[in-house]
Amino acid sequence: MDIDNIECVSSSDGVEDDEIHSSVAAHNHHHRKYPLKPQNISNNIAGLVQGIVPATSVHELLECPVCTNSMYPPIHQCHNGHTLCSTCKVQVHNRCPTCRQELGDIRCLALEKVAESLELPCKYYTLGCPEIFPYYSKLKHEELCNFRPYSCPYAGSDCAVNGDVPFLVSHLRDDHKVDMHTGSTFNHRYVKSNPREVTNATWMLTVFHCFGQYFCLHFEAFQLGVAPVYMAFLRFMGDEADARNYSYSLEVGGNGRKLIWEGTPRSIRDSHRKVRDSHDGLIIQRNMALFFSGGERKELKLRVTGRIWKEEQNSEAGVCIPNLCT
Repeated sequence: MDIDNIECVSSSDGVEDDEIHSSVAAHNHHHRKYPLKPQNISNNIAGLVQGIVPATSVHELLECPVCTNSMYPPIHQCHNGHTLCSTCKVQVHNRCPTCRQELGDIRCLALEKVAESLELPCKYYTLGCPEIFPYYSKLKHEELCNFRPYSCPYAGSDCAVNGDVPFLVSHLRDDHKVDMHTGSTFNHRYVKSNPREVTNATWMLTVFHCFGQYFCLHFEAFQLGVAPVYMAFLRFMGDEADARNYSYSLEVGGNGRKLIWEGTPRSIRDSHRKVRDSHDGLIIQRNMALFFSGGERKELKLRVTGRIWKEEQNSEAGVCIPNLCT
């Protein structure tokens, strides 16, 4: 953290610490609900491929021995019947990784047919996804599944940790030592003795808990063109559909001037860099920031205030009204 001094005051607004509500996966007409318990999965597969291979082995047969991912057509095999995916076929230089025989261009059509007959649960079923899909539709769903883990939203590092929201909140608090605050209003003061230094200057991440949800407030410096700028923006710890239920405002000023930003928080499904590079937040040019700081314009002293509110649907008028929770 490239910080000289930070003061943070989070004013409580009486919002109770409700539990986080999980997002409900979007329905798709190409799949159906999976009512079976995990231990019954193999029994379901057995009925579909009875007489071909034991049910417990079907998924293993469709797993590439090189990359361990599920195989999709074209599935290749050597003369001895060992299979692997088309991507790995190139990587092993056309040699079977099991018996070292030359692979040639033999397709395993039987295994491709078996795959077509299968219906399998989403790989995130242990995280709550109840859906079941035809084998060849499953992969596309898993790329967008609402139950897939979130990446750590901490900026300025290559943190590879992922998990659900409660896990990431604990991870941010315990491993990244991020400040945690309860309430929907905030008041930060950022002080930096040399505002011209912006290299790797991700300054601060603060997590706020309000309306039963978690939000990440980012404030940082980065180079935009030839001049450094300062930017503050909010991210929602959840999916985009839920993020649209909330709005936030940011304000910075001094010497009788101020800048105000209002927007919708971005989901942490969008990377920190993606949000920053889209300029979706309060951007303060360096000269303006130094003007706000006062003095001899040699030291940065910015006070950023803001609030978060929930947009509530007015069923009679059909419009959203802000719930400021004051």
